Amino acid sequence: MRLKIILYFPFLLLCSSIVFAQDTSQHAEFSFSAYVDAYIATYSDSLGTNDYQKYTTISPRSNQFGLNVAMFTAKYSSKDIRGVATIHFGDIPRSSWSGNYNFIQEANVGVRLCKNLWLDAGFFRTHIGTEACFPKENYTSSLAITTYFEPYYQSGFRLNYNPTEKLSLYAYALNGYNIYEDNNKKKSAGLLATYVLNDSLNVGYSGYYGDDAAEGSGNHFRTFHNIFLNYKGRKIKVTVGADFATQQHADLVDSTQTAFAMGAVLIASYNASNKFRLYTRGELFKDTDGFLSGTFTNKNMHTTGLKLVGFTLGAEYKPTSNSYIRLEGRNITADNQQEIFHNKNKSTNTNTRLEAMLHLGFWLG
Repeated sequence: MRLKIILYFPFLLLCSSIVFAQDTSQHAEFSFSAYVDAYIATYSDSLGTNDYQKYTTISPRSNQFGLNVAMFTAKYSSKDIRGVATIHFGDIPRSSWSGNYNFIQEANVGVRLCKNLWLDAGFFRTHIGTEACFPKENYTSSLAITTYFEPYYQSGFRLNYNPTEKLSLYAYALNGYNIYEDNNKKKSAGLLATYVLNDSLNVGYSGYYGDDAAEGSGNHFRTFHNIFLNYKGRKIKVTVGADFATQQHADLVDSTQTAFAMGAVLIASYNASNKFRLYTRGELFKDTDGFLSGTFTNKNMHTTGLKLVGFTLGAEYKPTSNSYIRLEGRNITADNQQEIFHNKNKSTNTNTRLEAMLHLGFWLG
């Protein structure tokens, strides 16, 4: 099945480009892009070469050369119609994407309802988050833990309205949180708003509202809020983001109460030259009741959710404008009572993990 997809995709692109090229009356545009990221990584808590490490989407295997992603995107746009389809392969889709539609990253079509108002439908990448899903789109290679527990993909309908060149508004009707196929009879909603303050600064808000609990398990309405700010100077770039989530009837002590979770991330990047860049990131995540991170038993034999902080430091060299080599290290430390990582040198558990990864990336289009 994988081989058929790989063989047929270039053929479909060729046919599509011929058809779309004929649509000159609509001033149609068709484009194709590709992206590949390969890596080698090591984790201090490695459980085995072929195992995915805890809380990793990017470079999830330890002590092994791997392919994070090979993705191919086709886009079409005209005055009244637009569409996009992306297929992807590698460790990122295998570790983090839908099991039923593992090779589909996104596939949606849109129609223009009126000036500046579009309706799109299909499979989408998530609208939530400070960081994006792939290394090329971020200052860092790895993702913060708070990003790990955000949704990656979604399905449904989307309204997009751009009242001005600076303001973009999106409203979503979705099947649920990080799912393509609905798991109950309840639908969910989402919002996204971004505003460009000037050439250097933009801000935004994204939100999710829905109940994804299985049928017959009661009401567990969830809200997820993300705010972010991006600053891009000539040499210095800074991103700040925060998550805040709630879930009804999810408190571990009193199940009639609402549980809360939060996360934050601060990323700074410095361009030493056109080809060389240094970056750093600080992060924290707190989900005491475990409705996002899951629950486990700590050293005191108490059931709890995840609490941790992390620090990342890395360097990037760009041989060309469409490629990079990145070397990155990270330390993440959980609460003192949460010894959730394996110390392979001492055959014991610890609350700290060290990570190191080397990435090579290249893209077209």
